Amino acid sequence: MADKKTVRLKIQRQDSVDKPESRRWEEFNVIWLPQMNVISALMEIQKNPVTADGKKTTPVVWESVCLEEVCGACTMVINGRVRQACTALIDQIAPNGETITLAPMTKFPLVRDLQVDRARMFNDLKRVKAWISLDGSHELGAAPRQSQENQEDTYPLSRCMTCGCCLEACPQINDSSSFIGPSAISQVRLFNLHPSGKMHAAERLETLMADGGVGDCGKAQNCVEVCPKEIPLVDSIAQMSRQATKHMLFGWLLG
Repeated sequence: MADKKTVRLKIQRQDSVDKPESRRWEEFNVIWLPQMNVISALMEIQKNPVTADGKKTTPVVWESVCLEEVCGACTMVINGRVRQACTALIDQIAPNGETITLAPMTKFPLVRDLQVDRARMFNDLKRVKAWISLDGSHELGAAPRQSQENQEDTYPLSRCMTCGCCLEACPQINDSSSFIGPSAISQVRLFNLHPSGKMHAAERLETLMADGGVGDCGKAQNCVEVCPKEIPLVDSIAQMSRQATKHMLFGWLLG
């Protein structure tokens, strides 16, 4: 390894959530490869988990699925910024051989090392009914047509992969807050815009009016800065805030 170009990774480790005393930093050297990303560097460590000072250790645990920035599973904090490891190319984040620091997201329960449990995001999607309901399994006929304008409005919102970047960057997501977060709010906008999803628009808005809803947003706008899919999260929050206010004032007219 001495004659070849290497990559140095400094990784935050912890054996499990109930063993905080095991939290530590370990550094690893891996041989540089063309087009290498953080995931491929972690896979090299997995083959031979020996630290930079020659100490044998356990393989680093992380999560990944698609390797195409579609599933959101490999989200972690890389050099202090939350992002996907699959699209973090070594030559871009450490062009001069700098040490790359990897840590797990802090707003989710830790599983082990770089892996966290994002279940709260999926539970929040259930809470806001982020789906199109079907009236049974029988033949319903043609669904309402979706206009080109509506498609153009909804497509950017549909790109959300529940990666957790927006929640990690949001200062309102903390142990003393029940804020639902930008992702779920944006999904309410998506399904309320859908021709078939509109039938449950009022229910979704009422969820956003409850504790932890859109009113708890602190307007920091960190979410839109870190979203890997460039979803207009701030615009979604503003739109849903206005609609929730209208529903609160005039919803009684609709029964």
